[in-house]
Amino acid sequence: MAELTNLETKLGEVIGLAMAAQAATEKVEKLTKDRTLVKQLKTMRQEAAMAEKRGTELAGSFDGKKSKIVAEARTVKKKGADMLKTYLDRDADELDGFEFLTMAEAGEVGHWQVLNQLNKKARHPGVGELVKVQLAIQKRHLRDVMAASVMLAAKEDPNAEA
Repeated sequence: MAELTNLETKLGEVIGLAMAAQAATEKVEKLTKDRTLVKQLKTMRQEAAMAEKRGTELAGSFDGKKSKIVAEARTVKKKGADMLKTYLDRDADELDGFEFLTMAEAGEVGHWQVLNQLNKKARHPGVGELVKVQLAIQKRHLRDVMAASVMLAAKEDPNAEA
């Protein structure tokens, strides 16, 4: 079987990040008391599941490469799970969770932008459509988790022991 192109590899990466995002939002939700933030995390998780589904369906349009693209996605998901476990240990709190999500969402925005750039030359119509939808969603996710982080930080006593 042929190796993956840069475009196909990046598609696998964004699928894997969507998989990892589902686990990350679930973990952070367990740390979160604010009902509005819990609702926001549930929405993000649903949108990540939809991104995974649509990306996986799109992977099927690459002749004979769906399995390799999905394998790439699983590798990225595992890396994300490892980062989550390292960053959000048992001492983690709600703010730690949203700070982690800020890093993760920034990474997702970056990956979707790279996929978009690669597709400017590749001109795969399915990739273009998926990026158009997902990039807007990812940018919203990033804005939302950054706002939540700042809101939670504002409640912290800067002089209290960590």
